[in-house]
Order: sequence, then C-alpha cells, then structure tokens
Amino acid sequence: MSWNTFGRALRMTTWGESHGPALGAVVDGCPPGLALDEQAIQPFLDARRPGQSKFTTQRQEADAVRILSGVFEGKTTGTPISLMIENTDQRSKDYSEIADRYRPGHADYAYDAKYGFRDYRGGGRSSARETAARVAAGAVARLIVPETTIHAYVVQVGEDRIERAAIDLATIGDNPFFCPDPQAARRWEGLVDAARKEGSSLGAVVECVATGVPAGWGAPVYAKLDADLAGAMMGINAVKGVEIGDGFAAAALRGEDNADPMRPAAPGRADDGPQFTANHAGGIAGGISTGQPVVCRVAFKPTSSILTPVDSITRSGEATQVRTRGRHDPCVGIRGAPVVAAMMALVLADHKLLHRAQCG
Repeated sequence: MSWNTFGRALRMTTWGESHGPALGAVVDGCPPGLALDEQAIQPFLDARRPGQSKFTTQRQEADAVRILSGVFEGKTTGTPISLMIENTDQRSKDYSEIADRYRPGHADYAYDAKYGFRDYRGGGRSSARETAARVAAGAVARLIVPETTIHAYVVQVGEDRIERAAIDLATIGDNPFFCPDPQAARRWEGLVDAARKEGSSLGAVVECVATGVPAGWGAPVYAKLDADLAGAMMGINAVKGVEIGDGFAAAALRGEDNADPMRPAAPGRADDGPQFTANHAGGIAGGISTGQPVVCRVAFKPTSSILTPVDSITRSGEATQVRTRGRHDPCVGIRGAPVVAAMMALVLADHKLLHRAQCG
C-alpha cells in the first residue's frame, strides 16, 4: 500500500503530483488557538521556490499557498488544516520522450514495478516538487515549537566543503546556495554552472541545527527522536543518507573521545540542566533530547534528470539511452535546505506533543 502520512500526534498527509493541477498537505493534530494565516507560511515557500537563480530549475512557480480549512478568525481551530499550492508552469510535453523509458537513478522503474503504471510527467509523486507541501506543513509545525530555532544550510556541493571556522549563519540568505560560508558560495557558482552547461548535475549535503530543544523529547525505544528524524529526512525525495551528530565519523573515535562530558549547571541555573563540553551525539542520547542543539546532516544525490545520455531500457525491456529534456535542478540539494528544516520542525513538534501527552 502507499503511505503518504507522517507523524503520530501531529500528522501530515501530502497529496498531488509534479504536473497535476495542484499539490498540498493536510496537517492534523495541531493544537487550537495558534495564530496562522498564509503570510505565516509563504516566506518558507518563497525560500524553496524554483526559478530564483540560474543554479536551480527555471520552472516558474509562485508557490502561493491557500489555507482551505482548520483556521477561523486567524487562529487554528484544532481541526485538520488543509493547505493547497497550485501548479501553474507545467510543461508535460518535455517528458514525452521518456513516457516509455526509465531514467536511470530516478524512481521511474521502481514506481512502474510497484504499481504497473507511472506518471512520467516530471516524476509525479517522486518529483522534488512534492516537497513544497512539506515546507508548507513545516511552517505550521514551527508554531507548535516556538521555543526552538531551526537553521538548515548547505555544507557541501559535489566534493567541495565549507570551512567550519568560516560559518556565519547570518549569511545563509545572502547567496542562492543557502551557504553559511561566503567563499564557498562563490566557488559553488562555478561548480554548479559548469555541471549545468555540461548537461550533468551535482549532489549536496545539508546540515540542520535546532537550538532550544529542551531535554526529554523522544519516546524510546521505537519512536526515538533520532530514529524519527532519520526517517523524516530519508523520506525526502533524492535523499540517500542521514547522520545524527558525528554520524559515521563516530565509528572512528575512541569512547573517551566520543563522549559528551558534563559539568554541573552554572550557579543559579540548575533548571538549565548540566553544561556539556561537546556534542558528538547531536543533542540526542538513547533516543531522547539532552537539551543540546539537535544536529543532523542530509545527503542529496545528484539530480537524475540530466542531458547527458545514460544507458537504460524501455518498458518492454529493450536497450536504449535516456537524456532528459526540460527544466531541472543541476543540484537539487541546494533547495533541499528549506525542506530539511521543515521536516525537523515536523518531527520536533510531533515529539513535543507526544511528550506532553505522557509526561504533562
């Protein structure tokens, strides 16, 4: 069966296809009385919106959100919140050549194998276009966790990484790469533009940090905060890897090096919990938040829709080559930063509500 709903106490169901008339999300379980209108959601969609630079797809979508239900007189009512975003710039004819061919690296063959049918227009539900609905839902989730601050930014494009010492979160919005290192952003301009001109694409890594998360969120052992974060991020189209804290690098450390030492709380600040001198665990231990920043990194593969010919087969099993025309992101991970932040918000909001339900 298909599974288009995410979350437990706060549930998001997304719907729609890349080239359908619209797409959207239904957010159920949101507490009543929160101030919400389209203007509270739109800035997050604007950050993800395509066509804003030559480094992203040139598809022109306003991504204007409409709230269809769940809000009355500017406040959430506690009933399902339905959000809709119209598609206005589809070019389905660009995909006519792949109607009976599979794009290697894309979900074409897998969808056909499962359903015996696929929407080849932009990839349907497997398109990155689906993530607009997640970003809209994530804006609602942020209202539930106002105590947190969430930043998502690109730390690697292709093989080129940022300099950690140069990170300045205030510069994330100053370049089209959501990059906190201005010098790296300038390098990436040449890298991504070269890949685009060559008819190819690049991968990227997005890092997301949530501060202000109190200790105690998470429900072991089968609803761990880090497990749900990993599932949320892996559910984003084009994501192939997730790390929490040091992630795979922790395997190369000794126990004493991987530990997050604790010291007593500062005088008069006992309610703040212990002072940590490291955060290798990414703010989560035993599946429960520790009060430290929650940190994860998400790896996006290179866009599969490229102009470079790649060997493939037709639906009837005959050998062919595929080159995908149309408008595509030369590095889909760039616009992945707002999506990663949205999924972080949804997971944190869900776990806040779950924690409150059990522990008061």
